[in-house]
Amino acid sequence: MRDQLAEYHIKEAPYYRATGDEIELYEAAYGVRMPMMLKGPTGCGKTRFVEYMAYKLGKPLITVACNEDMTASDLVGRFLLDPQGTRWQDGPLTMAARLGAICYLDEVVEARQDTTVVIHPLTDNRRILPLEKKGELVHAHPDFQLVISYNPGYQSLMKDLKQSTKQRFGALDFNYPEHEVETEIVSHETGVGKDVAGKLVSIAERARNLKGHGLDEGISTRMLVYAGSLISKGVEAKAACRVTLVRPITDDPDMRDALDAAVTTYF
Repeated sequence: MRDQLAEYHIKEAPYYRATGDEIELYEAAYGVRMPMMLKGPTGCGKTRFVEYMAYKLGKPLITVACNEDMTASDLVGRFLLDPQGTRWQDGPLTMAARLGAICYLDEVVEARQDTTVVIHPLTDNRRILPLEKKGELVHAHPDFQLVISYNPGYQSLMKDLKQSTKQRFGALDFNYPEHEVETEIVSHETGVGKDVAGKLVSIAERARNLKGHGLDEGISTRMLVYAGSLISKGVEAKAACRVTLVRPITDDPDMRDALDAAVTTYF
């Protein structure tokens, strides 16, 4: 059965630059199989961190990108029709619990609350997953751990997690790295020099100061990597920044002008 998880093992070490004691804290949490919640803005490294930790621990990682149309059956499984009749197909959460993987629910609040309730029995001392349609009770494998992520600054009250869900998890806060660390990350990921990477980070820092003052979200580290990647391929810096940093995050003409001015300041 373990062969079913072969494709979920991360073969090469993802690059992750620690900004605090998050690696040690996560390792301790995994040691006691504590469910973990990663909180932070879009594109700040939450998913990369989970991938890095799965690789470091040598555990398979099953990732689910949550959305508002996701049902409980999408997580736990359903009966399917085939020429021989019906057969049960485990969902990603059930597969992880049954076989012993880390299950990562990305942006979990995007899922309906009646869907996220299915994780409750897995996130307390019971560590079970009832498959009501199948009449089976799955006892979580000793290696199983549940990890969720979300962006608390971007969610409306209607989309926030219930306290009954939050209090089942340990939590790690993520944010955009300090200037020097983020510069190192952008340079490593894209191949651009530290000078160019530092300028990109400075542009992002200006934009992040505008969050709540015309921007819903600031420029993420992920977007800086996109910009650096274009620049490393020979795209002129201002054009690369316009395509990856300015146009994606706002359609407001005045805000675009302000961001374009920030780009011009550095390039």
